[in-house]
Amino acid sequence: MWAMLLQRCLYGGFTLVFVACVVFWVIEMLPGDFCVNYLGRSMTPINLAQCRAELGLDTPVTTRFVSWWGQLLSGDFGTSLTRRAPVSDTLMPRLANTLLLGGIATVMATPLAILLGLIAALKRDSWIDSSLSSLVLIAMTVPEFISATLLTLAFAIWLPWFPAITVAGANESLWNLLPGVWLPAITLALVAMAHMMRMTRSNTISVMDSDFMNMARIRQLPRWRLVIRHLAPAALLPTISLAAMTIAWLLGGVVIVEQVFNYPGLGRLMISAINDRDMPVVQACALVLSVTYVLCNLVADMLVIMLNPKLKTA
Repeated sequence: MWAMLLQRCLYGGFTLVFVACVVFWVIEMLPGDFCVNYLGRSMTPINLAQCRAELGLDTPVTTRFVSWWGQLLSGDFGTSLTRRAPVSDTLMPRLANTLLLGGIATVMATPLAILLGLIAALKRDSWIDSSLSSLVLIAMTVPEFISATLLTLAFAIWLPWFPAITVAGANESLWNLLPGVWLPAITLALVAMAHMMRMTRSNTISVMDSDFMNMARIRQLPRWRLVIRHLAPAALLPTISLAAMTIAWLLGGVVIVEQVFNYPGLGRLMISAINDRDMPVVQACALVLSVTYVLCNLVADMLVIMLNPKLKTA
């Protein structure tokens, strides 16, 4: 088991280094120039050269790459070009808000997905199973911005239970931020719940058809004991790792959802930085999202290894 855990950690480390390099070079290849956009109509060759020199944009890209790695290893994301302040000062409050949103969505989606997945599997080929499977298919295929629009119409306009957009700033307290969290969280939870429920149903049906479940039925165990003691633990093992992967997946969906609901998170910050050509902020946001995705997948792999008896004794 420990060898497999070490192997996963090494793979995760190499992946993080590769992702960091890809993030830097992809963003460097984007068209446009910050100083040109920043100076606008007042741009002259002299002040353009001064702007590029002040921000270090006149140095070769390889020099900037080495300098960026040095800053990154010391925990420094650089300086925002538009705010002229450390990127981390802007990044950390937004990251906390995004993690809050993703955490609430995961907590909402996971227990409901497990419950509905078990019900669909136990009622296989019934109208309940068909109805739940149809709803899952709809939730998986509808884009987030359409789900967000429909939820806003339903719960912010027709039933004014939640605000349509988030009016709190990035540095607001948790209490002031909470009213604007629920609609974005529900939007993300719908798709996450659909994926997790589908996996739970598939795993449960696979376990129900296994040999050890047939042996348990031959022993004529009570149905509740059959489900709770034998079926659920074996069927939910892959779902536990999927919950960790769901957090990683949600970080990709927050970019759209935060923009729709005006939520002050990391995704909205990245969109704003792209529009402003603020490359240090874009690089930091993309890197943090990528690292979080890789770490969540690494945690999912480690949970599978630690919770699976066959792998645990390997």
